[in-house]
Amino acid sequence: MNPGLLRIDPWTLAAILGMAAASYACRAGGYWLFRQITPSPFLRAVLAYLPGALFASYVAPALLRGGPQAWAGGVATVAAMILTRNLSLGIGAGVAAAWAVYLVR
Repeated sequence: MNPGLLRIDPWTLAAILGMAAASYACRAGGYWLFRQITPSPFLRAVLAYLPGALFASYVAPALLRGGPQAWAGGVATVAAMILTRNLSLGIGAGVAAAWAVYLVR
């Protein structure tokens, strides 16, 4: 085995651990906050739409910059989600469509 593969750069490890701690703190802080307060029905309704809005904000720029492979994956994902209402099948269909376009190119 190559000994270079086993070495870990301390700065990289520190960055990974720092990002993990920040991610955990965000999630744990949210749980802690909602144990301290009782959200109003309006706030609950707003928060119910937040995951979809965040997802769209991640996907839209990728689709706008992407080529046929990104668009095929996006269309296949939306179609599978509409037809099956199953997240796993939607993701699988999108990945399969993007992969198929990649193979054809």
